[in-house]
Amino acid sequence: MTRLQLLALALLVACSPEGGREAAAQSTTQAPAKLQAAVFAGGCFWCTEADFEKLPGVKAAVSGYTGGRTRRPTYEQVSAGGTGHYEAVRVIYDPRRVSYAALVDHYFRTVDPTDAGGQFCDRGESYRTAVFVADAAQRKVAEVEKAEVARALRKPIATAILAAAQFWPAEGYHQDYYKKHSFKYRFYRSRCGRDARLRQVWGR
Repeated sequence: MTRLQLLALALLVACSPEGGREAAAQSTTQAPAKLQAAVFAGGCFWCTEADFEKLPGVKAAVSGYTGGRTRRPTYEQVSAGGTGHYEAVRVIYDPRRVSYAALVDHYFRTVDPTDAGGQFCDRGESYRTAVFVADAAQRKVAEVEKAEVARALRKPIATAILAAAQFWPAEGYHQDYYKKHSFKYRFYRSRCGRDARLRQVWGR
């Protein structure tokens, strides 16, 4: 399945009538043969998607919502709070080219894992950080990586490691936002202070 097909499936979910988003969300849980999936919440999903799609071995990253109670959530519901959902990204990757451990390591270095209240200028429950693990193997890797981050930063790590929940792809206009609206995206990312804070946390 090509990256275009993966995104088309995610967008079909976002735009489908009753039950459509649920069915496609379940379909995207299963990565195509030889590919695997991983889910990360790193604050604004536009930025998390952009950061992962630059990584060799990543075939696609789909923005969405997970970890909450509301079925078929909308952006307005999630951003208003109270749904329990995180803004998250489902990463489809080729394990022959990039390992799950490398994905988790990359993820931690694209967020401020010491911040429990959100990320950068985005505050609130939907912008918290978390690694959503699909099985015991992913959990073990994520726990090891988190412990290494704690040792490196010498601070408590707020990023949660949670059992994977149903992933709901976000509305179509959120997908590949950094490509479709590159000027607006760069302006938002700069004004939000994401890269400046990452340099403070991780250095250059």
